[in-house]
This record gives sequence, structure tokens and C-alpha cells, in this order.
Amino acid sequence: MKVTIVGSGFYGSTTALRVAEADIVDEVVMVDIIEDKPQGLALDMMQSRPIERFETRIVGSNSYDATAGSDVCVITAGLPRKPGMSRMDLLEVNAKIVGDVTRQLVAGSPDSILIVVSNPLDEMTALAAQVSGFPTERVIGQAGMLDTARFQHFVAEFVEHQVQIVKKRTEDLPVIMLIVGIQDKGIRQLTGIINRNT
Repeated sequence: MKVTIVGSGFYGSTTALRVAEADIVDEVVMVDIIEDKPQGLALDMMQSRPIERFETRIVGSNSYDATAGSDVCVITAGLPRKPGMSRMDLLEVNAKIVGDVTRQLVAGSPDSILIVVSNPLDEMTALAAQVSGFPTERVIGQAGMLDTARFQHFVAEFVEHQVQIVKKRTEDLPVIMLIVGIQDKGIRQLTGIINRNT
């Protein structure tokens, strides 16, 4: 199995390493427009294989040729948000980037599954689906798990508990959110729920 990750920034490079370390695919390809960046990252990751004990091959490239025949393509490319910007401020510029990336990926990997991470997520996922022409089950927007993890992190920091305890206590999050609300009183109630039986 071959996985391509477009964009070798923090999210893309971390994803590449995590997929490689799981040792469940044969090859991970990182593509980026910044000359030599994905190649250098791939070399560093490849050299960690003896220490981290994985065999997945990691390739860095500035060309989409290396992505041909990918089974899964993850799109992390796009401009990041700057202070004061909303995700919607990114719409026009990231739409051009995601549209171009999607066309390149579809040309070389017409049977792949697309996972979109670029912001604004819902709009970029819809765009990738439209541009690719893929059935909806092959174009996925990834956010829920990341947003939940971020929420659990911040709650753990606020209530000064281990994140795994918070995770366990907030697994039924929609019900808790209905009970708790978003006021200060709600945060105290949430703290009580998390503290219960710890």
C-alpha cells in the first residue's frame, strides 16, 4: 500500500512519520513545493527506522510523479492561518491550492481515497470531491478527531488532570456538552464530572 501526503509542514510531516511508524504501508510519499524540504525530511525519517523499528519506505519529492499509484492521498497543503485570520479568510487562496493538488493526484492515482485536512475544511473537502469526480465515500474531510483531541487537551489543562482521565470522562461528549453548557458554572460542573471517581 502506498500513501501520499501533500504538504510537508508540521501536520504533513508528522502524519508521514506516524503512518510510517505504524508499519502498515509499504511506502509514504511526501510532496511539497519547497525545494528539497520533503527530501530532507524523508531522509531524516528513513534514518530513524533502525531506532523506531519500522520498515516503511519514505520518499520526499517536489514532483507528483512520485505519487503515482497511491492508494490514499492526504492533502495538508495550503496557507496556514495567521493571527487575526478566520478559516474563511483562507478560502480563496487555499481553494486554488487544493484544486490544483487534487487534479495532480487524480491524474496519477485515479483509484485513490482522498483525505483533506486543509482549511477551511468543509469547503476544501467539497472542492476536492467536485474536482476529483470521485464518489463521496472516497473523499473524506478529517477534523472531528483532531478537534476532539484539542478539546480534551484544553479541558485537561484547565482542570489540571491527566489527559487520559479527561478523555475517558468525556467520551460521551455530546451528552456532557448538553448538561454542562458553556458558562463558568458549566465548566465547574465539567470539572466535577471529570473529578468523579478519579
